Amino acid sequence: MIRVALVDDQAIVRAGLARILSPSDGFEVVAECGDGEQAVEELPAIGPDIVLMDIRMPRLDGIAATEQLRARPDPIPILVLTTFGEDEVLWGAIEAGAEGFVLKDSSAEDLIAAVRAVAGGGAWFDPAVAPRVLDRYRQLVAPANRDAGRLDLLTDREHAVLRLMARGATNAEIAARLTVAEATVKTHVGSIFGKLQVRDRAAAIVFAYDHGVVSPGATPPPRTG
Repeated sequence: MIRVALVDDQAIVRAGLARILSPSDGFEVVAECGDGEQAVEELPAIGPDIVLMDIRMPRLDGIAATEQLRARPDPIPILVLTTFGEDEVLWGAIEAGAEGFVLKDSSAEDLIAAVRAVAGGGAWFDPAVAPRVLDRYRQLVAPANRDAGRLDLLTDREHAVLRLMARGATNAEIAARLTVAEATVKTHVGSIFGKLQVRDRAAAIVFAYDHGVVSPGATPPPRTG
């Protein structure tokens, strides 16, 4: 049996979900919560296999509740169930850690399939929002991953030059730190620009921060001279 917790501020919605997710189909509703705050307080002790989480609720909304539940040592899989398909809700749920997203007008068959998928460790996106997830991936995630691959083209010395450059070091300071000629540093910098496909020093520094080469607040190198 898949042990399910229902989180929705409307009792009639919870009752309808409980009828769909019946023991005859392999489900047991072990908890019902009327808002996100109750879910955060009670569900960790109950330990359901999956939470069906509404978004728009009083006291604590579903996105905040999802984030808090997923941040616990033993995070519970969460399937967001909502009438709202806006991008703000979709990305908020994904960023909070939800493993799936289903609209309330989905068929009973789709809901059952989604619950089984997420409870089993998979993911589920409602067909109405799946194209937007794919588009977002193509526009943002995939290009970022491809960009990150450019770092693999750098030599160890070029990595060192990029890190120092991102921390604000001049070519002369980099040369002093690495004990090489300043002309050699200039050659490395030009090579870095070409491999990262950036136009100038500022763009290279932004690239370094965006891809974790250095972190904000990193200690700058000591000034020389």
